[in-house]
Amino acid sequence: MIGRTSVRILSRCVKLLTTGKQHVISQKVRSFSCTPSVWDDERNKQTGKDASEYREHYENPFLKTLGVMKDDVKGFLKNIKNMGQEEEDATPAKIFSEHCDVLIIGGGAIGSSIAYHLKERALGGLHIVVIEKDPTYSKCSTTLSVGGVRQQFSIGENVQLSLFGAEFLRNVPKLLAVEGADPPNIDFNPNGYLTLATEAGMDQLYENHYLQKELGAKVDLLSRRQLEERFPWMQFEDIAGGVIGRENEGWFDPWSFLHCLKRKAVDLGVEYITGKVVGFNTRKMDDLVIEDHESTIVKNVDTAKVRLENGDEREIKCSIAILASGAWSGEIGKLIGIGIGPGLLSTPIPVEHRKRYVYCFRTEQGPQLDCPLVINPNGTYFRREGVGGLYFCGRSPTEEQEPKVGDMEVDHDFFMEHVWPILAERTPSFEALKVQSAWAGHYDYNTFDQNGIIGIHPAISNLFIATGFSGHGIQQAAGVGRAVMERILHSEYMTVDLSRFGFERIIMNQPLFEKNIV
Repeated sequence: MIGRTSVRILSRCVKLLTTGKQHVISQKVRSFSCTPSVWDDERNKQTGKDASEYREHYENPFLKTLGVMKDDVKGFLKNIKNMGQEEEDATPAKIFSEHCDVLIIGGGAIGSSIAYHLKERALGGLHIVVIEKDPTYSKCSTTLSVGGVRQQFSIGENVQLSLFGAEFLRNVPKLLAVEGADPPNIDFNPNGYLTLATEAGMDQLYENHYLQKELGAKVDLLSRRQLEERFPWMQFEDIAGGVIGRENEGWFDPWSFLHCLKRKAVDLGVEYITGKVVGFNTRKMDDLVIEDHESTIVKNVDTAKVRLENGDEREIKCSIAILASGAWSGEIGKLIGIGIGPGLLSTPIPVEHRKRYVYCFRTEQGPQLDCPLVINPNGTYFRREGVGGLYFCGRSPTEEQEPKVGDMEVDHDFFMEHVWPILAERTPSFEALKVQSAWAGHYDYNTFDQNGIIGIHPAISNLFIATGFSGHGIQQAAGVGRAVMERILHSEYMTVDLSRFGFERIIMNQPLFEKNIV
């Protein structure tokens, strides 16, 4: 777009040229480059112009040059005016695309990571649209988490996903940099996780530690004596040992991470639309039938119906759809027929909302820089927040303690009855703590086995699923984004094979449980 200063300069040129011809008007002869004829009349009919719109002819060479400049400036200014009108007329088209190559439903950490990795690899080769109903992310699982990353898992794929996730986090300033914007900063604190075990849990801790070391994780196994020497501010009478991460573990600001992911994706050309998916149109692939206990005709997602902020509903056509809607994935899956259809479509996506509480407390005598994220054998955790005596803590409830998910209210009695006693027993300086604040967030909880569901749905040939991470999505987002990109662009996993996390395990009732998991 031309600036106002440039327009003023050009306008002054036009004025100069116009006033200049007053002194030589008698030397000008009005004519066209061709003698008026039937050809001129026909040309005028075809172009819709009259004779006055064509360039005038001057006998004087100097005046001829000025005339050419004048006409060119007039034409340029006219084009600018028309261009502005075209941009104004094109505004509605920019609000909502009617078709795309890849449609991602959900713009949280998982959806935005998929968008980033696809666009970073394919660049202009793919038109990617992300549908996100809440651009403020006020109830998003990503932004309401404590932002931890660890490699201490018992399933190899989870270890590998988090190893890549930690590497990605270290390189965020470079990978997610946007020209002309502030450098990315996610406040990564590499303080490690400390997983504690009683005597009954030591065999599993040994097994997990061996797997983690084999896959390249920098983790140390510590005896009770070593724990007491390293962390004298904790008591370990009931503890037989623990594992602590030396590298690639810690915590970061989840909001900043999501913001940087989205900003970079947009910079690469990803289009974000604020709206809610309320329906789908699918197309049967009559030549593809899966023979199971009830024959299933494979289908494709053809279009998605999106309700915009103003209430309008629009449809967008896509070649590939990706369901990355977190806790809402099960509900959206039903709109496609997953869980309410025949055969392979009779199995629902087992993901639902589970409310979790995070409490922030203060104590003046607590641990400082040597405080890792500590996980007790019963799942109660805590970590420091900065160096001013603030700490975050929480605990997953039992099935009997699961709170209702209809609101975002915090149960402070849960802290007093089930969290604080464990904190005070483990760390005596926490006996005099004062709760400063608290919030509730929703896990995209996989009720089947609490692990992510990643891959193509077997009965919907162009639908990818990436959901159900049950509290680990923020730390696995980078790895999942890369994995989905590989499956789409290369038709196979190139780095970490996530085949075991596919939807097929749900259908075949083959759960993949973590052990020693929070």
